[in-house]
Amino acid sequence: MSAITWDLDEPIADKRAVREGQWVQCPACSESIFRRALEANLMVCPKCEHHHRISGRMRVEQLTDPNTFEAMNAHMAPMDPLGFTDTKAYLARIADAQRLTGENDGVQTGTAFIKGRRVIVAAMDFTFMAGSMGSVVGEKITAAIEHATDHDLPLIVVSCSGGARMQESGFSLMQMAKTSAALARFDRAGGLFISVLADPTTGGVTASFAMLGDIILAEPKALVGFAGPRVIKQTIRQDLPDGFQTAEFLLQAGFVDRIVHRSNLRSEIARLIDYAGK
Repeated sequence: MSAITWDLDEPIADKRAVREGQWVQCPACSESIFRRALEANLMVCPKCEHHHRISGRMRVEQLTDPNTFEAMNAHMAPMDPLGFTDTKAYLARIADAQRLTGENDGVQTGTAFIKGRRVIVAAMDFTFMAGSMGSVVGEKITAAIEHATDHDLPLIVVSCSGGARMQESGFSLMQMAKTSAALARFDRAGGLFISVLADPTTGGVTASFAMLGDIILAEPKALVGFAGPRVIKQTIRQDLPDGFQTAEFLLQAGFVDRIVHRSNLRSEIARLIDYAGK
């Protein structure tokens, strides 16, 4: 892939371009990158190819053909069945996340085309309460699976999550079983499920639909796991291997089928759909 290059010797015509927010520091190599250059490069660092986290909406825009995405259940918003409060009331946390992201909850679902192939797509959003899976996220993903089943469409789910949403307790944990059961029905109907693991994919999302794909793809160096490395190390009382819980480590262990650069993801998904005869 050819990276976006910029002439650093070229004078900046508008000094306002260097104001705060126009530059992004890569967390992997510490390079300062012009935001527009990073966005043009699909939010991948042109120096070290670190894949920055992106919103669910941006993921849909990158993956799908222009103007083909039709959202499903976009009106759904979380409730507070437990009246949960920790250092802040759950409803206040929801309101903060909605103001920050402009979204009702942490997943985009809908129908779309990927290189001319009609699909059902779901893209999780880590910027909304760390992409945690509550009742709305679970319901939207389940509804997307059921729509794919009813209409015999390939299902693409991009996971990017900190796991189950603790503020919904058992209601959140129920989504693991609900999404998995819907995928079992989809599988019996002969459906094709391509699971894409983005950084990070952890907790109850990993323990349910994220790892149930017919084909499991991952972005380079994505963190994928259930419990965190520190918890695992304390539990088993052993040092963990280098690169533990990275996509590359999981590829070697057989948990991931292929690691795909973000620039190649659309083409790879289209090829897999064709190969599966869908």
